[in-house]
Amino acid sequence: MQQVLFYLSITVVLFTLIPLIRHDFWIFRVFEYPRLQKLVLNLVLLVLNLVYFPTDTLKHIVLILLILNLLYLVYQVFPFTIFGKKQIITAKAPADDRNISLLIANVYQDNRQSESYLKLIKKCNPDVVLMVETNQWWEQQMDVIAAEYPHQLKVPLENTYGMIFYSRLALRNGSINYLVKEDIPSIEVDVQLKNGQWVKLYCLHPEPPVPQENPRSTERDKEILMVGKSAKECKLPVIVMGDLNDVAWSYTTELFGKISGLLDPRRGRGFFNSFNAKYFFLRFPLDHIFCSADFALSGIKRMESCGSDHFPMCVNLQFNPKVEQLNEQPVADEADLELAQEKIEAETEN
Repeated sequence: MQQVLFYLSITVVLFTLIPLIRHDFWIFRVFEYPRLQKLVLNLVLLVLNLVYFPTDTLKHIVLILLILNLLYLVYQVFPFTIFGKKQIITAKAPADDRNISLLIANVYQDNRQSESYLKLIKKCNPDVVLMVETNQWWEQQMDVIAAEYPHQLKVPLENTYGMIFYSRLALRNGSINYLVKEDIPSIEVDVQLKNGQWVKLYCLHPEPPVPQENPRSTERDKEILMVGKSAKECKLPVIVMGDLNDVAWSYTTELFGKISGLLDPRRGRGFFNSFNAKYFFLRFPLDHIFCSADFALSGIKRMESCGSDHFPMCVNLQFNPKVEQLNEQPVADEADLELAQEKIEAETEN
């Protein structure tokens, strides 16, 4: 029992330290995902060591390591709890013609519960719908909403990176882009709010850094940061949405926030873990909606599962330039800008 506790304790500490190595190989990136899980395991091991580990010097060393690790994990997790500071304030005014509601859903390409998503769209009644992992079958199933959502951008693919985008709000300058890889699309489009204000919208679904997809995070990080740089230079209000295959607290996502100036509505409100819908203990916040500081938050909700391994996310934002000074805006320093540019210029495999 003593040996088992020792090795488990050291393993949890190592799993916390490994992501501090800023390397793009997948083994260094995947351990960024389970912060809450590491915290729970760390706490359990701390209790078990207190109860079962014999009192000696080694026990004291293990306990000190676990306590330090626990404090570090609490520090990492805290901003995404209800006790953390909100990056974006809650809208005080009721929803009106300045609002935009967005639904994002990774449908899981082989999932056939299309009727569940149609019911979800009816329930949420969003202005904009983004569905990823969509192929021709999914495009055909969603055609029934075409009348209600006449403005569309579609790129159905059979490689699990297809996208279909529906809007009841007017669009302009819509484009399907292949920023990093020729078979991984993204969407860039201007959306007009009901009050006439135009908003720049970016939709992403980069590859995850896992062996069966891509052993490196280089391509994912590059695509995310390219959009972050473009968002910073944009003169319009900006929203970025999609399954980024990255957790909200990773160093890449934090770097994205700094160089883009965009805000995360989850901070100070909860984790909103959208993946994995099928396994309770293996859930992480992978589906994101970020916005510029001239928005307030009217609502954010993780919706019920519709047969996919992702939960859909529904977010309602209110455009209001007056709140810009009230929102907490991330700022990039020179080192952040240099790191982002280095990642954007990194060699990738097509």
